Amino acid sequence: MSAHPTPRRVGRAARPGTFTRIQRGFTLVEMAIVLAVIGLIIGAIAIGKDVQRNAEYTKIKNKFIDQWEQAYNAYYQRAGVVLGDSQTAPRLMVNGANYAVAAGASISGGNMTAVAAPNAICHGAAGPAMTRAVQGGAAGAANAFDLRLLMNQAGVRMPPGRAEGSEDRYVYLDTNGNPQEIQVCFQWNAPGTAANSGNVMVITGLTPDLARMLDQMVDGKPDAQEGRFRQQGVANGVANTAGVEWAANNTFEDGAAAPGANVAGRTQDEDQVIRLVAIYKMNQ
Repeated sequence: MSAHPTPRRVGRAARPGTFTRIQRGFTLVEMAIVLAVIGLIIGAIAIGKDVQRNAEYTKIKNKFIDQWEQAYNAYYQRAGVVLGDSQTAPRLMVNGANYAVAAGASISGGNMTAVAAPNAICHGAAGPAMTRAVQGGAAGAANAFDLRLLMNQAGVRMPPGRAEGSEDRYVYLDTNGNPQEIQVCFQWNAPGTAANSGNVMVITGLTPDLARMLDQMVDGKPDAQEGRFRQQGVANGVANTAGVEWAANNTFEDGAAAPGANVAGRTQDEDQVIRLVAIYKMNQ
């Protein structure tokens, strides 16, 4: 009897003195685990993009829109009047100093729904798709009613915005990865004006999803016709009715017609997303 056992040959018959190895593939369980891990990674990337976008939108609300509202209120506290109003004969209107009143007429005695509202106050030209003209039409010392000039004269600290000299603007990326620019202006709307009356902040350059999220944060629901935050030109003419969705959505390219929020656009990844205009009611 031999002192050493003879090695066992495994698998198919082989030549004397040689051994063969059994080659196996992945089992179904192993494949399922790999696919599950890949799905988790892809899902985490998609969720991460949404979280990053929502964080950017929240930053726009907190660091830009809210800061401009505070700057507007600070100007009122220091000057005693709203932007562009006369300190000697105030009319409580943005750009009230350039509001034309007939000789001998009184604001309180007239029909304010029929008057022509004064021009808006911006820094430079009006934002895209604004319906109101800008007072002066130029930026800087050439225009005594330039937004940045008025703020600096009152010693009001403005938000950082895009850069020094462009505090009224903010740049962000839309859902297609293209840069978009927000701009703020201020104006007075006569009673009965669609999207709110009184002194308002006009915000241009908003993509539909950004406008809806800002509306959700300001009013608690994204409704284009109700609350302090509304879409330009959308009137709240029928009481006790369902709200109105913001026009279009992020599948519309800039410059396209926007027939409704639930209608699909071109859906091209290379397009710049359509921009909307919001009206934000001020407290003063």
